[in-house]
Amino acid sequence: MTDRETMEETPAARADRFRAEAAARGFSSAEVEAYIRTARPAIYLASDGPGPVVALTGGDPLLPDGAPAPAAAFVAAVDCAALPPGVTDLPLPTEGRLLFFADPDPGSGAVAADAVRYVPAGTPLSERPVDPDDGPGTYRRARLDFCFHQWSWPWREEDDDEESEQAAELESAWSHVVGWRPHWRFQLGGEPVVFNWDPVEVARDEVPLPAAGGDEWTLLATWRGEDDCEELEAGLFHWVIRRADLAALRFDRVYVYVDAF
Repeated sequence: MTDRETMEETPAARADRFRAEAAARGFSSAEVEAYIRTARPAIYLASDGPGPVVALTGGDPLLPDGAPAPAAAFVAAVDCAALPPGVTDLPLPTEGRLLFFADPDPGSGAVAADAVRYVPAGTPLSERPVDPDDGPGTYRRARLDFCFHQWSWPWREEDDDEESEQAAELESAWSHVVGWRPHWRFQLGGEPVVFNWDPVEVARDEVPLPAAGGDEWTLLATWRGEDDCEELEAGLFHWVIRRADLAALRFDRVYVYVDAF
């Protein structure tokens, strides 16, 4: 398959090819299915693609007229209509824009009432310049115009036991099936990339939810700041949300965590 065909194939077709590759490496069907059950689908955005633009990161945000000024620096605006439907397990909006905000404060995590904003489709927008003296600052602007989807697996500690060796071999089989993947900059859904601490686990520890109700914290998005964030050499910006809040488009209690090294 070509790189483009691999990126565009359905999750079911990709899973079947993964099963065949894992079986060829000696894994039983039970082992493969157990591994697949731990995976979560995610959308990834990268740069230097064929377009159209799926997200803009950095710079001054486009905000509705009369909207309050953000309390944190603008990170990204994601065009929900440009996302492939049904390829995450999150109830993402199908239209409009999701705006993400966060300051480069590594190791800190907190519920923020203004870290994510939803702007319905058709809302008039205008660029809101950030005052360099009073505003939260800006990141360098970039456009993300390559969108693809794939599975992600929970982060695990690296060690030399048999279970880790087995997982590493299964990861190798998955990479062989998926083939070339662009270096992504923004992730929606799935499992988080981790430098030091899992942001979902941090949210669960810091803001425990009631045992009843079936709600849970889940990763909404991750941004790799990289060269667009001058303050951090390598930073991962995470937004974690209750599933019920996302379904209701309620973004006033998103948990923001910045991981860095």
